[in-house]
Amino acid sequence: MTERTERDYHAYALAGVAALQRWYRPWTGRWRTTGWWNAANALTAVLDYTQRTGDQTYSRVSHRTFRAAGCRHRHFLVRYFDDNGWWALAWIKAHDVTGEDRYLDAAKRIFDNLVTGWDDTCRGGVWWNEDRKYKNAITNELFLTAAVRLHQRSGGQASKYLDWALREWDWFHASGMIGNLGLVNDGLTPDCRNNGKPAYTYNQGVILGGLAGLYEVTGDAAYLQQGESIADAALRELTSPPSANPAGILIEPGEADMVGRAADGSQFKGVFVRHLYDFYLHRRQSAYRDFILRNAESIWDNSRNAQNEFGLRWTGPFDVADASRQSSALEAITAALAVTT
Repeated sequence: MTERTERDYHAYALAGVAALQRWYRPWTGRWRTTGWWNAANALTAVLDYTQRTGDQTYSRVSHRTFRAAGCRHRHFLVRYFDDNGWWALAWIKAHDVTGEDRYLDAAKRIFDNLVTGWDDTCRGGVWWNEDRKYKNAITNELFLTAAVRLHQRSGGQASKYLDWALREWDWFHASGMIGNLGLVNDGLTPDCRNNGKPAYTYNQGVILGGLAGLYEVTGDAAYLQQGESIADAALRELTSPPSANPAGILIEPGEADMVGRAADGSQFKGVFVRHLYDFYLHRRQSAYRDFILRNAESIWDNSRNAQNEFGLRWTGPFDVADASRQSSALEAITAALAVTT
């Protein structure tokens, strides 16, 4: 622990965000090398950096992205409900950091779109996209987390969002997507059963944000107990083993197949750490703090090139750089800064 107290996470975060912003294009409001939903996560990573460090260098990014990226897709809406959910959470974060109501209004419009994806197939839940052929975990976790966060920020309209948050969690908990290992699998089969597809790290993460929010608004510790079960399963099942060097580092299912190429999965681990930190604020387990610090240290020591760009494998070695990998790893580093200050 002595070595950890001497780590300069602020300097690591400063170097990491500067490298990320080399991919940023203000005239598009997006980050070169990544896709539409990744841009919402990159924006969130920059906002988390701003909030956790107090550094206002990148304080105009939300304004520029709101103006420029909003011209590409009106109200930030596409046919994929999960993509829309990422933008809802990004604009809620932008509202929290800047205090500007236009961002919260955007998130509310997106939420109204998500509601249109809910129907009675499989007794409820939001579809993945407008084809309405697949109900999956991440879309419903985003819906839950957006609902509870909008409830917390919406004054007179709060009951609408809380009603949806409670309804979503009741459905999700009963859906069978939480498997035998305690991890959330990817989604449901056409006959509404757990499809046994991989337990991606981001599916273990976003649900923690929703459960933490439900605890905040209800005071019911059962939500924290469920979140702790999922978080503990992720730290047990989705990390490098004790015999490895380094041990206890987050590993994405199928990570070996993503090395050296662009893949959606390069974004997932940062999403997990972002929401684990939110959950940690209510369940201050030393294991969660140690995990965050250990992963940030391994990224810096083992998965970084000379330009302070971060790779896919947080265990190392560095593979290639892009804005998805960078924003994902940056979330771990700023979370490490937050748990030590």
